[in-house]
Amino acid sequence: MTGLMVSMLAFVSAIKSKLESEKGATAVEYGLLVALVAAVIIGVVTILGTQIQAAFQTVIDGLPAAP
Repeated sequence: MTGLMVSMLAFVSAIKSKLESEKGATAVEYGLLVALVAAVIIGVVTILGTQIQAAFQTVIDGLPAAP
C-alpha cells in the first residue's frame, strides 16, 4: 500500500509541476487532476472500508448503554 501511495504522490507531483511550467492551464487539465484525486480517495475507502467500519464498531461497543 505504501508503494502505491508513493507512486501516486510522484504522479501527482509530476502533473503539478507540468501544470506550473505551462501558462494558462486549461480546465480539462484541472478536471483530470480532480478525477485522479477522486479515484484515489474511492480506492482507499474501498480498500480500508471494512477496517474503518470495524474500528467504529469497536468504539460503539465500548460506549455505555443509554439510560
